[in-house]
Amino acid sequence: MMKIAAYAATAADRPLGSHTIDRRETGPEDVAIDILYCGVCHSDLVQARNEFGRTRYPLVPGHEIVGRVVRVGESVSRVKVGEVVGVGCFVDSCRACSYCRDGHEHFCEEGAALTYGGTEMDRTTVTQGGYSRHIVVSEGFVLKVPASLDPAAAAPLLCAGITTYSPLRQWKVKRGDRVGVVGLGGLGHLAVKIAAAMGAEVTMFSTSRAKEADAQRLGARGFAVSTEPETFQKLAGRFDLILDTVSAPHEYAPHVSLLKPYGTLVVVGVTPAPASVLGLSLIMGNKRIAGSAVGGIRETQEMLDFCGEHGIAADVEIVPASRIDEAYDRMLKSDVRYRFVLDAATI
Repeated sequence: MMKIAAYAATAADRPLGSHTIDRRETGPEDVAIDILYCGVCHSDLVQARNEFGRTRYPLVPGHEIVGRVVRVGESVSRVKVGEVVGVGCFVDSCRACSYCRDGHEHFCEEGAALTYGGTEMDRTTVTQGGYSRHIVVSEGFVLKVPASLDPAAAAPLLCAGITTYSPLRQWKVKRGDRVGVVGLGGLGHLAVKIAAAMGAEVTMFSTSRAKEADAQRLGARGFAVSTEPETFQKLAGRFDLILDTVSAPHEYAPHVSLLKPYGTLVVVGVTPAPASVLGLSLIMGNKRIAGSAVGGIRETQEMLDFCGEHGIAADVEIVPASRIDEAYDRMLKSDVRYRFVLDAATI
């Protein structure tokens, strides 16, 4: 085992701090990566502060990892030393069930090995994430980051990028479709960029006009204020797809009214409370509410290649490890445009 410098949460009510973790040596099928940057996801905060009541400490968060390959096992053929690569939300799966065989490893019947806050497939070894200097991952779960993308700005694509790309692909968004995006934050700003690159006519829904100029810069052709009742009268029945990225408590029903017949509201923001919707509002128009998680390895690589081709990356603010808790607090206040990224060199 190797001793690796990391930044860890040791209790829900304590700030993160310097820590040392063990990483396995590079096996025949492994890729050893020196981490350059790690995106700071809202789920990092949730886990570090034990908001779900299941956190096991010490916890090293981080599942939006970009780094440089420094060693490869003898059986590795797809990546080479010196390449910039990524690691997303999971680092292994059973590889044998129907979901894994179909490229949906995140739905592995045995439960995928999460990058942090879980265990390896032996169900014993605790996984620790990207707030660290180094990680070792099986080749099949390593992603190639296009050379055209800045490594720091590419890091959030490993979670926020695939979380928004996957539903846009599932619902086959194409040129001329009308797509709404609810919430202009870490997820929402990438949803706008990706949907616009797919050719959709994108409208951003926000609670105020403060981000209207940003929404237009990112690719939105329309902007609507969701706190104004006339918004829902004016835009009723307009959209093929609406992507709801908001994690704060809110109702889905108003946005259902904006869907065309056969339209879908896709929820990707994890809200802390249930929302109510009248069945009749779905029945009249054959409308749907659906959820979407991250994608499998194949789709995540497809997303990275798409972003590389279209020059899409996150708008980021790079922070040192010593300011992670400050970044968490600012994240809760939406005081970032639009994603924090940890500089691993500061650990």
